Amino acid sequence: MEIGTLVDYCDQLLDAKSGRDFGPNGLQVEGTREVRRIATGVSACVELFERAREAGADAILVHHGLIWESLAAQPLVGFRRRRLAALIEPGLHLVAYHLPLDRHPELGNNALAAKGLGLYSIEPFAEYHGAPVGCRGRYPEPLPAAELLARCRTLFGQEPLAFLSGPDPVSTVGIVSGGAQGELYAAIAAGLDAYVTGEAAEWVMNVARDARIHYLACGHHATERLGIRALGDHLATRFGLDHEFIDVPNPV
Repeated sequence: MEIGTLVDYCDQLLDAKSGRDFGPNGLQVEGTREVRRIATGVSACVELFERAREAGADAILVHHGLIWESLAAQPLVGFRRRRLAALIEPGLHLVAYHLPLDRHPELGNNALAAKGLGLYSIEPFAEYHGAPVGCRGRYPEPLPAAELLARCRTLFGQEPLAFLSGPDPVSTVGIVSGGAQGELYAAIAAGLDAYVTGEAAEWVMNVARDARIHYLACGHHATERLGIRALGDHLATRFGLDHEFIDVPNPV
């Protein structure tokens, strides 16, 4: 299929043109190939591009793209040139979806995490410029805090940095993937028992302790593998494409 057809479909599926973000969503680098095989990964980098080329991919879909508003004025030299060369020389397309892939109710990082942790009554949570990006849910039968920690460890594939300072057992949980430590305050305001995200800043431990809420930092990369992989699987089924998820492990 043509890359434009694929991107138009993704734009509509993810409602990618609504709301604010930190950079452009959709096609970021145009290649030269018709799309038969797609690769997905969390973050744009040379290793991902090279492995996608070796896997025979025509297009790469990522959660973290190459183009960000904060870096718009940077010259394309050094590692930035190498990244572009790894795409342009083999003719690969690069497509990126950031916050639209966090907030999607079925394919989103947070909706999939909520389901993976066994939560019910899942609803939107935590707004960015008026649009929710996360999810919150509850357990019909309260869950021991140690079991929530174990479920996070299993779902995200690494040991969380956990400050277990909230009620035990746990009834309500908020989730915002990635670097969303600031949304801890939204979880506190909502009266949640636990908050799950990717990272933890220095101030998080004391705030969590003082507010008596569980805080689980499960990895920025780890919490954002779910959505991009699900999007690739969806596109493969919808359009009869080959799909390979390529993980470039990142402990952060």
